[in-house]
Amino acid sequence: MKIKILRVEDNLPIDAAIVYSKNVKINLPSIVDGWRFNFKKHAKEVGFKTYILVCEDTPTIVEGCLIFEMKNRVEPYMAFVEVAPRNRGELKKFENVAGCLIAFACRLSFIDGNDIYRGWLAFDVFEENKEDEIKLMALYSKKYNALKFTETTMVIPPNGGEKLINEFLKIDYEK
Repeated sequence: MKIKILRVEDNLPIDAAIVYSKNVKINLPSIVDGWRFNFKKHAKEVGFKTYILVCEDTPTIVEGCLIFEMKNRVEPYMAFVEVAPRNRGELKKFENVAGCLIAFACRLSFIDGNDIYRGWLAFDVFEENKEDEIKLMALYSKKYNALKFTETTMVIPPNGGEKLINEFLKIDYEK
């Protein structure tokens, strides 16, 4: 899926794509590459679909990664999502990488979700310390329309998912 992300240094839109990892020859990121999650390992788990976000002019450099799963074949679940280390913090290279990946997972929840789960995206937030977990949940609530469901589980409801899809996947930078 073709998308746009923003290059932070000049606030210019950059052509990018979210692609299914099995359709491209690329090494998935892992902890040894400075990522928090080992996508190389987790992508091998049964039922997981791994997607990567790459810029069109640098298609071998992963800017973000998503693992999507259908729990019990009916419930859309975002198992892992992460932006590349170079896209974190004050010196990040690109903006909207996480938003595009989360919106893409919401899109998958409408496509793959069954019955009452259609359009709902569930995910868990785990951090080493509780304070960081609370901060991250607050960010997901504010920025990505997520609601706290249980102690660690959050959900993005269909109306919140539609907003994200429209904001991040159908971006019109030509104003």
